[in-house]
Amino acid sequence: MKNKQPNNSTEKPIGSFSERKSRRRARYRRAQNTTSIYFLLWAIFTALSLMIVLLAVFAQRVVLTQTYKDQAAREVAEKGQQIEQDILLEPDWTGDNYSGYIRMLSHIHDVRVYILDEKGTVLFPREPNFDMDSPEVEEQLDFSNEMDALLENLSNSKGEYTVYEAEGVCVYASQIELYKGVESYLYVGKSLNLIEAVSTRMNTRIILISVFVFMLSFAVTSAVAGWFTNPITEMTKKARRLAQGDFDVDFRGQNYGKEMVELAEALNFARDELSKTDRMQKELIANVSHDFKTPLTMIKGYASMIMEISGDIPEKRNKHAQIILDESDRLTSLVNDVLDISKIRSGIEGMKETTLDMSAYVEEVLGRFTYLKDAKGYRFITEIDGGLYTRGDEMKLGQVLYNLIGNAVNYTGDDQTVYVRLKKETGATFRFSVTDTGKGIKPEEIHEIWDRYYRSSETHKRPVRGTGLGLSIVKTILERHGFVFGVESEVGKGSTFYVVFPLDNENK
Repeated sequence: MKNKQPNNSTEKPIGSFSERKSRRRARYRRAQNTTSIYFLLWAIFTALSLMIVLLAVFAQRVVLTQTYKDQAAREVAEKGQQIEQDILLEPDWTGDNYSGYIRMLSHIHDVRVYILDEKGTVLFPREPNFDMDSPEVEEQLDFSNEMDALLENLSNSKGEYTVYEAEGVCVYASQIELYKGVESYLYVGKSLNLIEAVSTRMNTRIILISVFVFMLSFAVTSAVAGWFTNPITEMTKKARRLAQGDFDVDFRGQNYGKEMVELAEALNFARDELSKTDRMQKELIANVSHDFKTPLTMIKGYASMIMEISGDIPEKRNKHAQIILDESDRLTSLVNDVLDISKIRSGIEGMKETTLDMSAYVEEVLGRFTYLKDAKGYRFITEIDGGLYTRGDEMKLGQVLYNLIGNAVNYTGDDQTVYVRLKKETGATFRFSVTDTGKGIKPEEIHEIWDRYYRSSETHKRPVRGTGLGLSIVKTILERHGFVFGVESEVGKGSTFYVVFPLDNENK
């Protein structure tokens, strides 16, 4: 019996890469905040409203109360000093007249005024023949429990009087000398019950205000949130229509703010680009399908002819076989171009940068067109500066040069002349350009010439076989390199395609 060997291999995740990616996306979507903007706005407005109410409560309970108490303290201090002066100026300190005088001062200043001894017993005002031992009188006029606080505040006071807060009363107290050898104290009190009553009433009102504010915030939030979210909801519906292929949808709407108008314009621009891409894709499929169909039909037809007619006739058989080979090459070229542009755009095929002698490379590419010069009478007028180097992918830049020169050959005029230039510019760049003498490009077609499968509406002879993807391949390669490129054209006078290469003579 053989022993099992431990399995040290790493366990692979279950499922294909696309399935794992889909699961990750699903988890990411679940992790996103799915709360609606409407609810968020409602919550924000409600929280803001409640915060305002709480601030109002704080202002009422703290700021207003403290302000009232400070004002009461200042008022009691002023009235207490005035009462103290009035008492000291009164010559009669005996009898009921003095008690009446104290009561008069209380009435005039709207405060409680008492003269107390050191034990808290009321000396003035006193009613005639009243019994101090009466429980009711004792309860009303007993200040013995407050004397400790009064004496303590007087001892801590740097002046001759003190103002402090007792239970619901703001008190002014000072030591006053009425009789020699007898310690007596002036007690002036102002009730703070008013602020407590006002606070109680305000609490009730604040509760009512809170309910009103909450209802108002709900109503306002509903209106504001609707104003904010309706355009977004409308755009979402239109975006779904766009996703379903409705390219006539217009993202603009009524009552949109500046930002929403800008978003609508951006979405309309994206719609136009998607529409253009969709149209080009359909044209590409139609054109590629046609180009696939034509050589396949010819291959099938001539293969049948070989089998049925020319199989035993060497001359015809070879001619038909050559046509099959030519059409196979054409089909292969089309497939290669489609694969090339797909690989380059998707980034599957990486860039292999090397230092290139572009002067020699242009001459080498031009050599591929010698057969046109010898067999068909084409003229290639060149101006090529020597010693111009750059960095790039040699194979892909070769495609760029070949496609641009081939495009110029296909579209040049009756003089069959093509101008190829490679000239150093000021600074650290040099410029490659190819000029034809054809009919030029219409202004409305300039922006479309780099698109996939674009072909000019002008009919012309094509000595260089192509698939219609040449300029799109050029654009994709040059964008991957980050090179500047473009076209200059004038109707009736031809076109010039150019590429600006960065100079790299240091690494040659």
